[in-house]
Amino acid sequence: MSDVTAVEQLVQKYSALRQEIKKVIVGQDEVVEQVLLSIFSGGHALLIGVPGLAKTLLVNTVAEALGLKFKRIQFTPDLMPSDILGSEILDQNREFKFIKGPIFANIILADEINRTPPKTQAALLEAMQERAVTVAGHHYKLDLPYFVLATQNPIEQEGTYPLPEAQLDRFMFAVNLDYPSFAEEVEVVKATTSGESTKVNPLFSAEEIIQYQQLIRRIPVADNVVEYAVTLVGKTRPKSQAAPSQVKNYIDWGAGPRASQNLILGAKANAALHGKFSPDIEDVQKVAVGILRHRLIKNYKAEAEGLTIEEIITDLF
Repeated sequence: MSDVTAVEQLVQKYSALRQEIKKVIVGQDEVVEQVLLSIFSGGHALLIGVPGLAKTLLVNTVAEALGLKFKRIQFTPDLMPSDILGSEILDQNREFKFIKGPIFANIILADEINRTPPKTQAALLEAMQERAVTVAGHHYKLDLPYFVLATQNPIEQEGTYPLPEAQLDRFMFAVNLDYPSFAEEVEVVKATTSGESTKVNPLFSAEEIIQYQQLIRRIPVADNVVEYAVTLVGKTRPKSQAAPSQVKNYIDWGAGPRASQNLILGAKANAALHGKFSPDIEDVQKVAVGILRHRLIKNYKAEAEGLTIEEIITDLF
């Protein structure tokens, strides 16, 4: 099958996938789109929102609709790295046997990831970057495709540990979830307080997702689009000559090269899912806020003046 036919087929399957997810998830279209963009690009996503906005349900529904193996890890202050990765035990023959932890699945939901200390958060770093884990000197490969979808509650700061910058940078997208509209909330209440249950049908296989990820990487990109993405990321760095005055005044740290890579991958995925055979600058802009949001660090001046990261990013366009 040619790449052109494959892109056309992906558009149809993506449309069917959105309909399948809509059976359970009301509204949140942009959130669903960014989660699926990160999955088809082979990246991880961080979902930020107050409790009760269906973050966990969304991840569960996406895993079901994609036909992937799904495990949920509830992060708590007393969670240990071995609770995630697995551990070696002595079996009846007095030999060490490795018992796999919940990290061995296709989609991992790291629920309330900022509730656990950095030592345990770090257990995810190797898995997210290398798609492998090392336990007691042994190297174990994880099944592909592999995604970490983490949730974080932005309002409760007591008993939380902020994610280290290195960990935040591993997430391709940071997705903000907002409250539903009045009409959406009415629909949610009706659907969840009746006795009806909805069945989500799996539309993909693990092999198909890997093929589509490879297809997206093969999509050609014009040099001017790559240069635009790299320039955009360069502008977020306050010490750069290209940085506008707003960045120099309000940003402490800008985004690194991983942001440029993710902008192009995200733009390729956005183009492919909408039936285009090559991304343009609009595709880069479409994914830029989600990709840069968690990579820029505001200073106190920006906090005092009530400037949001989103405003600073969209001004860079």
